[in-house]
Amino acid sequence: MGANAESSAVKLFSSKRRVVTAAVVILLALFLLRPGVSRLKARISNSISRAVARPVEVGSVHLRFLPQPGFDLEDLVIYEDPEFGAEPMLRAPEVTAVVRLTSLVRGRLDIARLELTEPSLNLVRRQDGRWNWEALLERTERTPLAPTAKSKTEARPGFPYIEAASGRINFKAGQEKKPYALLNADFALWQESENTWGARLKAEPLRTDMNLSDTGLLRMNGTWRRAVSLRETPLQFSLEWDRAQLGQLTKLVSGNDRGWRGEVRLDAKLSGAPAALQVEADTSIQDFHRYDISSSEGLQLTAHCDGRYSSVEGMLHEIFCSAPVGDGTITVHGDAGLPGVHRVDLALNLERVPVRAVAQLARRAKKNLPADLVSSGSVQGSFTVKEGGASPQRAEFQGRGEIADLRLQSASTKVELAPGNVPFVLSSNRVRAHAPAKAKSARQLNAEVLSAPDELHVEYGPFPLALGRSAPAQARGWVERSGYGMLVRGDGEVSHMLRLASLLGLPAVKASVEGMSEMDLQIAGSWAGNVSGTASGFSLPEVTGTVQLNNLRATVRGVNGPIEISSAELLLLPNEARVEKLSARAADAHWTGSMTLPRGCGTPGACLIHFNLNTEEIGLRELSQWLSSQPSQRRWYQMLTSTEPAAPSFLGNLRASGKVSAGRLLVHDLVANRVSASLDLERGKLKISDLRADLLGGKHRGDWQADFTVASPIYTGTGTLTGISLQQMADAMHDPWISGTAGGTYQLTASGADSAAFWASAEGGLQFDLKDGVLSHISLATDEGPLRIARCQGRARLREEKIEINKGKLMSPKEAYEISGTASLGQVLDFQLTRGTEMRSGHAGALAYSITGTVTEPRVALTTPETQARLKP
Repeated sequence: MGANAESSAVKLFSSKRRVVTAAVVILLALFLLRPGVSRLKARISNSISRAVARPVEVGSVHLRFLPQPGFDLEDLVIYEDPEFGAEPMLRAPEVTAVVRLTSLVRGRLDIARLELTEPSLNLVRRQDGRWNWEALLERTERTPLAPTAKSKTEARPGFPYIEAASGRINFKAGQEKKPYALLNADFALWQESENTWGARLKAEPLRTDMNLSDTGLLRMNGTWRRAVSLRETPLQFSLEWDRAQLGQLTKLVSGNDRGWRGEVRLDAKLSGAPAALQVEADTSIQDFHRYDISSSEGLQLTAHCDGRYSSVEGMLHEIFCSAPVGDGTITVHGDAGLPGVHRVDLALNLERVPVRAVAQLARRAKKNLPADLVSSGSVQGSFTVKEGGASPQRAEFQGRGEIADLRLQSASTKVELAPGNVPFVLSSNRVRAHAPAKAKSARQLNAEVLSAPDELHVEYGPFPLALGRSAPAQARGWVERSGYGMLVRGDGEVSHMLRLASLLGLPAVKASVEGMSEMDLQIAGSWAGNVSGTASGFSLPEVTGTVQLNNLRATVRGVNGPIEISSAELLLLPNEARVEKLSARAADAHWTGSMTLPRGCGTPGACLIHFNLNTEEIGLRELSQWLSSQPSQRRWYQMLTSTEPAAPSFLGNLRASGKVSAGRLLVHDLVANRVSASLDLERGKLKISDLRADLLGGKHRGDWQADFTVASPIYTGTGTLTGISLQQMADAMHDPWISGTAGGTYQLTASGADSAAFWASAEGGLQFDLKDGVLSHISLATDEGPLRIARCQGRARLREEKIEINKGKLMSPKEAYEISGTASLGQVLDFQLTRGTEMRSGHAGALAYSITGTVTEPRVALTTPETQARLKP
């Protein structure tokens, strides 16, 4: 009995296991098996084709059982209406069609859900403005289908729930495919009730012709109801576009990154029928700033707009937009047509807009404005724009306003701008001012026509600019969408001008400058930039015009003394600055001439300065002291402190090329006249070419180089001397020890920061030729009177502060000698003078003289015992 029961239990358990196994196998088969149903392929294609009124092609059809019964379609293609183009309207590599089970019971095939994977949808707009989806929408509204979520007892076929994942939506204008598209698009379409349809979309906007990122996420949800025509279709949609970066957004819209940064958010609601559609929108930009400006202060720009759109007229009516700005508001109201309609009637009002809010915006849009800029005042204004008519007409802009009690100040720049009230007017006329004559004064600025762009802009001024003079200068300017400009004319102190330029974020010289000027300047800059593929998209403000400088004193870092300009004309051109009619004093010398400085090359060391300078007289010692980075003497109260670190060398940061001339160049007791040379300075390395001078009654011509980039400067030079008067050289040495005429060529290398170190390290050579000379302090036993030289030739070598001559030839009127020995730079002599036996017959052997002592007191000794040398008193 027990054995039979146990056997029955085992059989029952084995039977259930087989049933479960079979069920699992069947379920897996239903999940995995997708039997082909080729006979239904044409039927399904025709069914979809009738629904969309377009030809449809399906690659293959497979039947599926689980998780829900239906079909798997591959390579679905819905072709386009020929009126809209030849490219298919929709392509989907995979489509899943889920069948309603209740329809199978009734013997029908009713699709409950269509799931499209990675579809590509083309939305086409014809020239007449009609879209390819409008016919589908109208056809759907005329088809008596049951809602998507219909009851099981409903006999009518239901509208399927159509859903797409990871799709792409392209936009076309006729046959032309636009670069705009929606990527990673998830969208759905369904019939919500008997007369209501719904749709939703989530996608990322992009441009196919450029690489974009951070364009944000676009979301759209909405419903519409059945109507007789599309224009009368009631609809209600909400649109949200957030996390879009402003730079990428401008690149998406215009094709260029305009250089602005910030996070953009747009929320919009549409309700009503297209013939009278109510529009409501809110937009904001968080942390607005220029790409190359960073600040801890967050700036938020917000605006709200309402209006009513008419698709019949293509117009927006009853527009009202408001943007809060501090304690004030900016409002826009009126009507405006879409592009191509040419009907506009808008009014813009500024109500108590604080200047500090405008300054905060300017700090995020204009570089180099002081961080501690403090501003006060308010802006009031009213403007209108009107355009009407069927044919395109130039829009008419009108309006004016005023900045009341304007005051700008900065502690870092130590300047204040307080012009009071500044009027401004809206204009769109093209006006160009002729170059103003020099005779015009600042008071005539108000009557002149301002140079402004040929587009909508705001002209402001004139208003006074207090620049440290009894009569203020005058200024006028303009501002438009992409840039700004200003004209300044009048007298002012240069230091005040430079501080004001720093206050306004204009490029200015960073130096201590005091003096007067008479200016006629134009300032222009750009708000718009293009940073795509460039290192810098925003150009610096450009200052052009003329400045007459008078009694100016400038302290330049790296030189030991000021530059004093009694008068000069400064001409500012777009690419260079010219200093003409210069009359200045530096290094205890008066200079005249001209200079040209390139502009826009960044740091001063990157610019190559061209010059042509002249002076009547300059001393080498004074010039060396002026170029020294430290004063030669320290004041008594500085003796108790350690030596300050040396300032950067003036020559070490400069690039310059040009010509210089001097009537007289003083080198200790030596005077060179009519000196001229070409100089090339490359960041501390100086090249002096074609150095010409009248020297000691003769001529000098040579080339020198100096390297000031090392601690001990290095000098090298070569040159030629002709017609040198040795008498003048002796006069410079305050002792008439020699006379005659000499010439030769030299090469010299030396180093050192002063003259002592220079001569201690000097090495070189001199090929000399002396004629018709007299050594007044030397006489030989064979001569009567001082030693006369008909000609002396040889090569001298300088090293270790000694001049060495080896086997030079000295010819007196009576004898020929060979000279060898040294003379130190301290004028100590050690020479041997040997008479050659072949030069004179009747004498056995050669005479030799030793010349020692100093140049002023030489000692001559005859080395042959039978002859006695004597020294002329």
